Amino acid sequence: MGREIKFYIVAADALPEIFVKVAEAKRMIQTGEVNTVGAATRMAGISRSAFYKYKDSVQPFNDLKSEHIITFYGMLKDAPGVLSRVLSGFAGAGANILTINQSIPTNGCAAVTVSAETSDMEMTLEAFLEQVSGVEGVVRFEVLAG
Repeated sequence: MGREIKFYIVAADALPEIFVKVAEAKRMIQTGEVNTVGAATRMAGISRSAFYKYKDSVQPFNDLKSEHIITFYGMLKDAPGVLSRVLSGFAGAGANILTINQSIPTNGCAAVTVSAETSDMEMTLEAFLEQVSGVEGVVRFEVLAG
């Protein structure tokens, strides 16, 4: 299927400075503090190329013990049953779905966001992401916000 993705929790002071700055630039864009990638990278003190190189690999960690609502983002193929299989994965893991939003499919795929209460999940977040990512028809599946 592709390379296996593993996740690590690392203290920010142990990371190369570029990762922390990329995360800060992403935060500024997500909160609306800035309107463009160029503005965010200037304020964070990094190049746009560095931002684009690492933006999909750097995510801030929120303590999931105190915050149990997580929003997931997925790109799903436009085929019967794909969304249903993904949602079954949530139920099987013990997550309680709060909201589901799906875009109209374009180019054979649809974006979907699912917010779920995860305090009763019976598996780790990493195992859950791996399980749902392996569902037939799932192109991409990740944590959007936690």
